[in-house]
Amino acid sequence: MLYTRRDVGRFALAAGAAGLGSSKMFGAARPDSKIKGVQIGAITYSYRSMPDQTAEAHLQYFVDSGISAVEMETPLGNWTREKGNWSSSPAAAAAAAAGGGRGGGGGGRAGSGAARGGGGGRGPAPTYPVVAGMKVGFPNDQPAGQWNGVSCPVAAGRAGGAAGAGAAGGSGARGGGGGGRGPQTPEQVAAADAERKWRLALPMSIFKDLRTLYNNAGVSIYAVKEVHQATDEDLDYTFNVAKALGATHVTLELPTGPDTDKEFKRLGDWALKYKMLAAYHTHQQGSMTALDTAFEVSKGNAANVDLGHFMAATNPGGTPLDFLNKFHARIASFHLKERTSVAHCALNLPWGTGETPIAQILQTVQKNKWTMPATIEMEYNIPEGSDAVKEVAKCLEFCRKALA
Repeated sequence: MLYTRRDVGRFALAAGAAGLGSSKMFGAARPDSKIKGVQIGAITYSYRSMPDQTAEAHLQYFVDSGISAVEMETPLGNWTREKGNWSSSPAAAAAAAAGGGRGGGGGGRAGSGAARGGGGGRGPAPTYPVVAGMKVGFPNDQPAGQWNGVSCPVAAGRAGGAAGAGAAGGSGARGGGGGGRGPQTPEQVAAADAERKWRLALPMSIFKDLRTLYNNAGVSIYAVKEVHQATDEDLDYTFNVAKALGATHVTLELPTGPDTDKEFKRLGDWALKYKMLAAYHTHQQGSMTALDTAFEVSKGNAANVDLGHFMAATNPGGTPLDFLNKFHARIASFHLKERTSVAHCALNLPWGTGETPIAQILQTVQKNKWTMPATIEMEYNIPEGSDAVKEVAKCLEFCRKALA
């Protein structure tokens, strides 16, 4: 009897569920990144530079980094296409006819090593070496327009997602500037519609299998960023997938346009329908008032605030600690990264060498016994000889020391 790849995958999952190798799956001890009551997690985007972008590979990365709770995005799209037989689906055929679509197991938002929404066209970023005696920390009184004696790049301080981060040695913030794509061809519209119909017909067992795979290795999925929201059917799909994975919330970008209040209301109330939360991510547009409307129109809305980007925000109206203390009851999870302020070049840097009050943030969560996960988003340039797995592990060790 011949078995398909999907059958083999199900057999492997069944073996894991039976406890075979559960104490040391993937060649490493089960991870535990809950530190003195504070759950430290990581987002799959942190591993965008790794060669294998499948869901299984990301699980190995998490385990090797010591991470036991995660926010899932790109690998979920890859898993869906592989387990949903994308290559032989009508959607794949339509995409091929339209000019290739996204390509065989691709899916998701980020290619290996690619920044989401980056600006492009800039020259090499200045380097900001870590040297003894450099001024770091929060607050910081260094002169404006430079960081430790190195002048800011021309693009730094400009509003928009990728301005500071992309110019100064990070991946760039997601959702930053870049030209529009222009209208789709009829073939592309047909391909997108075919893929949507294929996706909506997928059984939820695909995602329950993924949850089992991760849970058996000691890793939970608390948030999902694979959000489809064009129609009511799309939202049902999104929240059903998130529930199947065991998530408590979906994370998504802030709506834009003239009807943001209506969209906030729609998304928040849809989350409540599933007893979940719609948590909005912020980049350099983050501020003390950026989510006021969202919080006002629906109890299903929450924050997935990036407190690193908040440090580099154009007009924050407060500090990362101010936002945390004021809105902690509405924060589903938050992102951590090391950045400097706009005045100091809005850099992405190795942890402990910038201005984001990472240690104080974690200590505040611990002191108040708040339960929202803190998500590592590794965006700085990876040093030569290292990789994303090792760097996320360094970020986790920074958290351990902060909470010791």
